[in-house]
Parts: sequence; C-alpha cells; structure tokens
Amino acid sequence: MKLGLMFQILFNRVNKIRMKNNNITQGCSTDGEGWVYSQAVKLHFFCPRNILLDEKDFDADGYGTVGSPECGDVLNVWIKIDKETNRIKECKWRTFGCATAIASASMMSVMVTENGGMDLKEAQRLKPEQIVERLGGLPDRKFHCSVLGHMALREAVLDYLKNAKRH
Repeated sequence: MKLGLMFQILFNRVNKIRMKNNNITQGCSTDGEGWVYSQAVKLHFFCPRNILLDEKDFDADGYGTVGSPECGDVLNVWIKIDKETNRIKECKWRTFGCATAIASASMMSVMVTENGGMDLKEAQRLKPEQIVERLGGLPDRKFHCSVLGHMALREAVLDYLKNAKRH
C-alpha cells in the first residue's frame, strides 16, 4: 500500500471523529500523560490545520518540497496567491515526519494565512525561530522540524515567482 494512501486512511478516520460536531477541536483528544511539548505543539499535532491529503483537486500557484525520505522528514507545501495583493491566501501542506514536524507545518500554514495572508516578501523572510516561538518552544533536538516549514514555504514562493515571470 502506498504511504500517501495509508496516511489518508488514518487521517480520514481521525477526521470523521472531528467532523461529527463540525468543530476542528471537537473530538481531538489532546490528553496525554508524559507530553513534553507545549499545548500549542500538542494542539497542532493532534488537530493539524490546513493539511492537504490529495493535491489533485488543489490548484496551487506554487509548490515546494524539502527533506529526505532517508532521514524521515519530508514536507510538501502548496500555496495560492492573491495576485492583486501578492499575499498568500491559502497554504496547504503534507508531511511525513514526527509530531513536531506536523505541528511546525501546521503552525507555519496558520501564520502565513492569518490576517489576510502574509506578503510574499515577508513569507520569504519567515524564520524557523518565529515558528518555534508561536509553538511555545521546541527542544533543541527538534528545531530542525521548524526549519522544514520555512524552507518548504520559500521553495513554494520561489516556484510561484518563477512561474509568474513566465506568464
């Protein structure tokens, strides 16, 4: 069975629980003894925002991917741009990674789409430290997970800019 299909099946099972009450946090159990991360990390891991399970129906303006399947963490980011304002209006992602990789990607997607969307220049300057700060901190050994988010976002913005110049 393909990895993407297995992930989709698992996510759909979890999502059915959430959707029963039409509330993203309803049905998301964030209880867990021994959890060493912040509440924000826990929430974005158990209830990720803006995740994209099947990109075939998402018409992205830009796409970026970073990481390596050999080391375990891969992050794909798709963005849609408001052409009039040069702001990110949608940011979707999918990762194969640990809890902090999932939480970091989820938080990054929220950060770049909130308040009318982040300007493309600002998005290119997004730092992993900003993602970590919004998550309430990460252990040093997990900092690389936030790096994936900002790198994949930069790749998606560069992809959009490259494609926009052609048209």
